[in-house]
Amino acid sequence: MRTLVIVPTYDERESLPGLLDRLRAEAPQVDVLVVDDASPDGTGDLAAARAADDERLHVLHRAGKGGLGAAYVAGFGWGLERGYDVLCEMDADGSHRPEELDRLLGRLVADDAPDLVIGSRWVPGGRVVNWPWYRSVLSRGGNTYVRGALGIGVRDATGGFRAFRAAALRAVDLRSVESHGYCFQVDMTWRVLQGGGAVAEVPITFVERAAGSSKMSRSIVVEALTKVTLWGVRHRWAQLRAASAGRGRRP
Repeated sequence: MRTLVIVPTYDERESLPGLLDRLRAEAPQVDVLVVDDASPDGTGDLAAARAADDERLHVLHRAGKGGLGAAYVAGFGWGLERGYDVLCEMDADGSHRPEELDRLLGRLVADDAPDLVIGSRWVPGGRVVNWPWYRSVLSRGGNTYVRGALGIGVRDATGGFRAFRAAALRAVDLRSVESHGYCFQVDMTWRVLQGGGAVAEVPITFVERAAGSSKMSRSIVVEALTKVTLWGVRHRWAQLRAASAGRGRRP
């Protein structure tokens, strides 16, 4: 399968070279697309210089900081136009280990191959390293809320280390995706499930970044809480209407 790993960047000059080196060492068969949002620290220029010497490395320069979701949507579009079979998401800060990429890709070729594979922190065998306790509480609590609000069984719907089949992305109206931050990951998971796709999780070790600063903010948390609540209400209302219509048709 032709595989593209999409790495969005904004001020990741310190961490990106190490990630690219590890990706090339661990998964030499994959192509990499760096989607840079005009990083002030020159991350985009660094990636372009690396790409000049690596035919499997590509760079998509965007005009400004547009958020994680918009960067991934742009990367998906780029990859789908070029006929890739699998499109992966990976953070630039080293928190997603290239050594575990084969675990995600291997799950895609299993007998019951899913449409989306998520590298999960919260399934048996998954774990986080160097996270403060409140980040774990926030992530676990947020995922518990997602499961309850949307009625899904995914343990780590906010996880950003994942692999999509191209067919699953083509079935999604990417132009209508407006979510940013971690809400984007929930949005894409929900869209795959709503479209009848299958989602699987494999355990990973998530390592807190060693360089740079986290992009987590209060606005990202508020966006996720608000949108997930809205999606959940709509979903439950649709279920109630369907159940009511079914009772109305009984003789």
